[in-house]
Amino acid sequence: LHIKQKNRLVEDLHKNREPVPEMKAIYFMRPTAECIDAFINDFKPKAKYKAAYVFFTDYCPDDLFDKMKKNCAKHIKVCKEINISFLPLEAQVFSCDNAEAFKSIYSPNSKDRDQTLEMIADQIVTLCATLDEYPGVRFKKDPNLNYGKKLAELVDNKLARHYELDDNPNKKGKTQAQLLIVDRALDPVSPILHELTYQAMAYDLIQIKDNTYEYKLKDGCKKEALLNEEDELWVKLRHMHIAEVTGQIPKLVKEISASRGERKQISIGGLSQLMKKMPGFRKQMKTVHLSLAEDLMNHYQKNVEKLCKAEQDLAVGADAEGQKVKDPMRTLLPVLLHPHDTTDKIRAVLLYIFSLNGTTAENLNKLIQHVKIEDERGYILNWEHLGVPILSTPSMFSFRKQSRRDRSDEETYKVSRWTPVIKDLMEDVVENKLEVKDWPYQSECPSVWNGSRAVSARQKHKGSSPDDLRSGSRLIVFVLGGVTYSEMRCAYEVTHANKSCEVIIGKSPHDFKSSQVCFIVNSSTCTVHTYRESKLRYSQTPGAYR
Repeated sequence: LHIKQKNRLVEDLHKNREPVPEMKAIYFMRPTAECIDAFINDFKPKAKYKAAYVFFTDYCPDDLFDKMKKNCAKHIKVCKEINISFLPLEAQVFSCDNAEAFKSIYSPNSKDRDQTLEMIADQIVTLCATLDEYPGVRFKKDPNLNYGKKLAELVDNKLARHYELDDNPNKKGKTQAQLLIVDRALDPVSPILHELTYQAMAYDLIQIKDNTYEYKLKDGCKKEALLNEEDELWVKLRHMHIAEVTGQIPKLVKEISASRGERKQISIGGLSQLMKKMPGFRKQMKTVHLSLAEDLMNHYQKNVEKLCKAEQDLAVGADAEGQKVKDPMRTLLPVLLHPHDTTDKIRAVLLYIFSLNGTTAENLNKLIQHVKIEDERGYILNWEHLGVPILSTPSMFSFRKQSRRDRSDEETYKVSRWTPVIKDLMEDVVENKLEVKDWPYQSECPSVWNGSRAVSARQKHKGSSPDDLRSGSRLIVFVLGGVTYSEMRCAYEVTHANKSCEVIIGKSPHDFKSSQVCFIVNSSTCTVHTYRESKLRYSQTPGAYR
């Protein structure tokens, strides 16, 4: 970014650029060898810019810093490390901005797995530093895959080093926060199911690019709306079940309109202008979300409705009346015989296999032939690289499903009975019920965890506003392999149910071509798209992060 008075030019460090020797340049970059080399090339043999102001997204390794200093010291006016190498997606959701992470970690032929885990660990540390937290770290014990354990070790060591190098003369001790490292294999079901809450359905069933929804007005004109934290109605609706959305829109529009008027300290004349604009504001909000809700219901009634009962029965292991599913194949067969989209059939096959903890090679071959994906069987088989059993083997005893909480007394829709496993984990942590033998500590936070035990003096009263929540303890959940929208919703639900604890959830993103390590992953509940696209991608639109 070159700045001279009011002139500003933003350019990519890794692209060829014309020299502008009369201008100063601000460099905002990751502390990587690639970036450092590109920076040095800007000043050797001849400087492209008058001076450099360098800002790293996180800690710069000594060897890279020394290399930069040796070659460009006289050109550098400012050099600072700032903790911002993560991407805030929503108020309680973040992502590590590394598009190749999924492939690097889970591909059996990966050559840069350790390097990728190192990078993710650095990014998690910057998140903790931004939140001013030094959490205790826990991970899922897994005899087959140790990626979670490895990441927990890296994060804990890097956190210790970060706070040792902090400018504060008083060394920071552990705060009352916990960081939970979770692997995608813990719950392969949630990314596959058709989730019927507003946000999840929107990203599954509608073509939404860069969080932008395109809709038609009555006159046929097309308009676009951005679905992000700036849209207050979207924030209030996104976690609601689709059955409730349409009825809630008029009510919520009035509430938002009224609250906006209360928040503005304006004159009588200003109030008059606000009242003139209000009908248009209300109409626009209504139009966008009534249109989106109608689109979603049309897709649901056309394709999804016939799938949901079978999917829920396979996922939960029981029907809506609570009767156990004794023969999962009888549940799967109607889906395979119906002319559903191939994607939906693969999802159903996966749910069937997950319900059995793996199937025989003979049975799997029959299923693959029936769905007609003989040349793309990796969409099913490659789940084994995540540690999810697809083929049953004598060593299957080593894989044990997570025990589930009893939620039989909770009111649910018949087509939405599944609760993500991660919600059980969040609640167990808050209530100090998470088994240490399954979730060992890499390091512990202070003994009084602000869950169901004694509450610290600084938590006399907890409201529901973000500022109130911030004064309590935090649970940071990081999922290797992606986070689903249903799991994101769980973070908000657990936070609102436990006012003394704020839950923040994050993920390692993934972006890989179908010819590489392919998985059929639902874009609805997950922040990646289905295999019908050439590659899986994730949303990169930043949201307001506290």
